[in-house]
Amino acid sequence: MHESEGLSTANLLEALIAPAVEAAGYRLVRLKLMGGKRKTLQIMAERPDGQMDVEDCALLSRAVSEVLEASDPLAEEYVLEVSSPGLDRKLVKAADYARFDGKLAKIQTRIPLQHQKVFKGRLRGLQNGNIRLETPKGDLMEIPLDVVHEARLEFDWEAEMARSKAESASEREEK
Repeated sequence: MHESEGLSTANLLEALIAPAVEAAGYRLVRLKLMGGKRKTLQIMAERPDGQMDVEDCALLSRAVSEVLEASDPLAEEYVLEVSSPGLDRKLVKAADYARFDGKLAKIQTRIPLQHQKVFKGRLRGLQNGNIRLETPKGDLMEIPLDVVHEARLEFDWEAEMARSKAESASEREEK
């Protein structure tokens, strides 16, 4: 497979691999081709329920390897890595901002907005190309999607502590 005009190698790989990922019952979160002399093809995926364990990674690695071996899209040697997005997953698609509505996130912009480049708060969706973020003070701000350098979910310790306390109380009531 040769790189077509207007399409990057990563885009061509994604077009090749995405159907195999979906056929295996997973959702492709991100595909990234990295490295110089020896490339690494990194695939992040998850089950429809948002989970991904070691067995899932192994199964998906085998399915993707079959597709890559059959089509041989990369001329040079490469390493295939299949993983879950993790707790601090990157938000890479516009739909991620609606999907993770209510979750804590950290957003870094390429240019300063309101004299800063790093914002933390609770996602409140995407509207008219702007990420809606509720700040810790309760203000709602909008960050244009096209100025985002990187956005990630943050682990919500407060929510986890509340969930853990509720589970403990429920277990004590059952006894």
